[in-house]
Amino acid sequence: MTAKTNQTAEKPVRDPVTGLLAGADGKLRCWWPGGLADYERYHDTEWGWPVDDDRRLFEKICLEGFQSGLSWLTILRKRDAFRAAFANFECEKVAEFTDADVERCLQDAGIVRHRKKIESTINNARRALELKAEFGSLAAYFWSHEPKPENRPKTIDFETAKTLGKTAESTALSKDLKKRGWSFVGPTTVYAFMQSMGMVNDHLEGCCCREPVEEARQKFYRPC
Repeated sequence: MTAKTNQTAEKPVRDPVTGLLAGADGKLRCWWPGGLADYERYHDTEWGWPVDDDRRLFEKICLEGFQSGLSWLTILRKRDAFRAAFANFECEKVAEFTDADVERCLQDAGIVRHRKKIESTINNARRALELKAEFGSLAAYFWSHEPKPENRPKTIDFETAKTLGKTAESTALSKDLKKRGWSFVGPTTVYAFMQSMGMVNDHLEGCCCREPVEEARQKFYRPC
């Protein structure tokens, strides 16, 4: 047996029926973190937990836009660089970015250097300020689009999860955002945002986070 073989860790295996994967800590999780420690932390502590902080909401929807065509893990591992490049996603500051800031971001190897996505983030910051002026907060606007319980699947099993790329609610929210001048907010991107911010709980049945997240959602005060 070579040294290389000795150092090769056995990859965790997803249950083909439930879609669950056991981590090194023995906990069952949704399959997509793949046993990666940083991805598991995101899955356990952020994904699906309800958010009402406007800065975090703006960050989430912008990063979901950057993720389009890429893996979320790529974006997650660049998140600190994105925060540095985009003034910690304070939309009041990003709204004041100029062409010089666009060029600065295009030279930043720490982020995704996509001109249209960078320009979209600045545009969306300006549109976010308009939403805040109209609704009082981004949280109040976004949470007003929460799906009604009767429109949600009763269980989120592996087969259901594989088909949840977009929903009627994410399509409606996407259309409204586009009508208000937002960009890179297609129905699939918006649904990923809804999952991330806790507007829906798409942790699989049997996942260690499914019940805690649902309890948090039940106790969460919806802003209005």
